[in-house]
Amino acid sequence: MALPRKVASANYMRENQELFACPICGDEMTVTDDCSVVCDNRHSFDIAKQGYVNFMTHAATSMYGKDLFEARKLVIESGLYAPMHTAICDLLKQMNTNVAVLDTGCGEGSHLESIKNKFQEQSDNRFVGVGIDIAKEGIIAAGRHYNDMIWCVGDLAKSPYQQASFNAILNILSPANYTEFKRLLKPNGLVIKVVPQSGYLQQLRALFFADSEKESYSNELTVERFKENFLEVEVKRITQTIEINQELVPLLMHMTPMGWHQKNEDVAATNLTEITIDLDILIGKM
Repeated sequence: MALPRKVASANYMRENQELFACPICGDEMTVTDDCSVVCDNRHSFDIAKQGYVNFMTHAATSMYGKDLFEARKLVIESGLYAPMHTAICDLLKQMNTNVAVLDTGCGEGSHLESIKNKFQEQSDNRFVGVGIDIAKEGIIAAGRHYNDMIWCVGDLAKSPYQQASFNAILNILSPANYTEFKRLLKPNGLVIKVVPQSGYLQQLRALFFADSEKESYSNELTVERFKENFLEVEVKRITQTIEINQELVPLLMHMTPMGWHQKNEDVAATNLTEITIDLDILIGKM
């Protein structure tokens, strides 16, 4: 008989509890038999029934809701971002070791799940995946859908992890905290940041933002800031235009800011048959 998700998640967290640091006092933490994560100063964080733990120490709001994360899960699981997942998996395999990977701004966890699956199919090394996001709805979905990973609601400004805990830190289409990334990274580790390139989702931008400044995109400032923070930087570009199932178009719109202010009937009326995924993978080494 399968264990309840809360208990199974607690067991997995206990196996990897050396990763945790109390977000209040910074002390080491242990995972108890009653499914809490506790430090020596008795700061305690309960594991929820969906299998995640909420490490937030202050109130926070997120513009991302349940519907967005459900749409994002379906789009990512469709394989639209598979070349990016493969490229990141290849970087992790090149480390030739067991890896602990932190996905910052993980949302509902679909990117991390896909990368983990590819890694485990191709490597005998162990993969410990940890996802953190300030958006509780995303982490609830991650805990509900994906097993054998650690899912945390938390803020990197008050990180619940020990110094030098991760071989790789992922930052996929989300804001970065380079000071914390450097603190959390193991020696010889990688920070892998994914940013849009000029052709990213260009069909949607042309459809809704024709002849406006939003029709084009530049990541130049983001790339320059990344380069300022690391001694060694490599950039890999992933670009392809692929056919898209018509049913995915409204979901893709819903998961991106481009679709948030469009009328439902306008989104439903789109007849896109292809979409461009155009991304830069920035690889930073200390």
